[in-house]
Amino acid sequence: MYAYIEGKLSFKNPTHVHLDVNGVGYLLNISLNTYAAVEALEKAKLYTYLHVKEDILSLYGFSSEEEKKMFTLLISVSGIGPNTARVVLSSMTAPEVSTAILHENVAAFNKVKGIGPKTAKRVILDLKDKVSKLGNENIPDLVPQNGLREEAISALLSLGFNKQQIVKKIDVVIGNTPGISKVEILIKEVLKQLS
Repeated sequence: MYAYIEGKLSFKNPTHVHLDVNGVGYLLNISLNTYAAVEALEKAKLYTYLHVKEDILSLYGFSSEEEKKMFTLLISVSGIGPNTARVVLSSMTAPEVSTAILHENVAAFNKVKGIGPKTAKRVILDLKDKVSKLGNENIPDLVPQNGLREEAISALLSLGFNKQQIVKKIDVVIGNTPGISKVEILIKEVLKQLS
């Protein structure tokens, strides 16, 4: 119904904002990431999603179309409502959610309040194909350019570990801590996962 609403931010807090458009105030529920994007602004353009449930109409606002797309994907999963989707998008950015889905990173979702292992697996199973079709242009590259991942795989293979198992664990560690720059730190973290 509404693609976006642009106006003056008359009220802001981490859970919702009031957007004044020619004297009409719209209450938009937002994620913490959207709040961070609009916190210092006087005016904003928020992409919107109107959620209809029986006798309740709720507007959700997003600082980017990418976040809105991820929100609509998340609420399409059985057991994920708008508030849970908003909590997910407050804990992770839309590209981080895409990365967690594509790399089947259940641990990333388990850190989100209200998401247990079963729900995390359902999100990944239901959305992996849809997210991969969106394109990877905004998804962070989990494989460092310097071949850190390959070095770690090679070192762990030489220690006698199963390749399939270590590749999965390496991707989980890199997904959870993308700033790793030394192979020895990566290997130590993977060994913790394997024990």
